[in-house]
Amino acid sequence: MEDVDNFKGLNGNIVAFKNEVEGLDKITFIGVPGVCTPFAELFAYAIRDKETHFISLTDIETSHEFELKDFGMHLNDDISDPHNSDAVVLLGGLAMPKANVDSEELNLLIGEILKEDGKTIGVCYMDMFTKAGWQEKVDFDSIIDGTLTGVVKR
Repeated sequence: MEDVDNFKGLNGNIVAFKNEVEGLDKITFIGVPGVCTPFAELFAYAIRDKETHFISLTDIETSHEFELKDFGMHLNDDISDPHNSDAVVLLGGLAMPKANVDSEELNLLIGEILKEDGKTIGVCYMDMFTKAGWQEKVDFDSIIDGTLTGVVKR
């Protein structure tokens, strides 16, 4: 993969994501519960006019649809149907060693829920998918990779 665009900051990260899913209607996020869920909520809020779902790890039975509430995006209580998604968004936490996600099992899940002409998009920070060797294990259409830097002040 080669770099095709650059962005700065959180807003730039969100805009890059919105551009990747432009023209698509149904998006399913797959990530680690707790760690990836808030990121999926943030990105789902940015595309709140679309149908969005979240699956924990590789268990399709944990699929829940996001809904917009007065206080932001929220996963509803009902099990949802992620099949025929226009895009599957893999969140970087999946590639972390502690997540213990089998990329072959993940690829089977992607194949089950993604439309034939759908997109597989990675969203991560600190080049997680590359460091974990997932570019060779998952057929990404694109990866949105952000770099976080920070400072603590007193």
